Amino acid sequence: MKRALRTLGIPPNAWAVDAEIADITRPPLEPQVVALSTETKKLYIDLAKTAILVIDMQNDFCHPDGWLAHMGVDITPTRAPIKPLQELLPALRSANIPVIWVNWGNRPDLLNISASLLHVYNPTGDGIGLGAPLPKNQAPVLTAGSWAAAVVEELEQKPEDIRVDKYRMSGFWDTPLDSILRNIGKTTLLFAGVNADQCVMTTLQDANFLGYDCILVKDCTATTSPEYCWLATLYNVKQCFGFVTDSGEILKAIASANSP
Repeated sequence: MKRALRTLGIPPNAWAVDAEIADITRPPLEPQVVALSTETKKLYIDLAKTAILVIDMQNDFCHPDGWLAHMGVDITPTRAPIKPLQELLPALRSANIPVIWVNWGNRPDLLNISASLLHVYNPTGDGIGLGAPLPKNQAPVLTAGSWAAAVVEELEQKPEDIRVDKYRMSGFWDTPLDSILRNIGKTTLLFAGVNADQCVMTTLQDANFLGYDCILVKDCTATTSPEYCWLATLYNVKQCFGFVTDSGEILKAIASANSP
């Protein structure tokens, strides 16, 4: 008779235990392999091992009353990913692909933020820098739990989605993101959000360095930087760090997995 064991941990990184046994074999996820076209190669990916990181689609970067708009930055580009993400994210959830929101959300006391980082965003010391209140609504800039760090209301968040606060451009630096991904067994990462050449790119690079398979979703990513920064980002991803596709190709791959 098979023993009734209790689960410890998050599958697939889970044990089955009782007073006498610890089964540490970690049964694998059932594969769900699909073909995905990219700008350089046709990929075969396992949807069961895939997650999407949606980076910095938050009010401070994408809302007319946010920090970038306050500084006079045209936020039209940062709002461009909203529409394709509205279509892509429900399809990913329906395929049991985790949606991970990676937002810049500092500690209110800024104890882990160096002077050099503060200087990047407030070089004169008398501007509206990290943690300072926005004039229109007093929301503290890029502060965890504030309106400024919240995902824009046009993008629906679900209870099953995962949220990670970051404190630098890279979502992996000094955060639990790597541990979370390894615990839930995800090795292929889709990347979306803003800014493509800054927070998205540094997070994607760090993911590559950590051994993840990286795919940039082109129409779900944008930047307010000059066009050459965008072109350089696409070039470097394809040349050094992974692959580039668009949401339409991902939707086709998901549909193929559901077809008889």
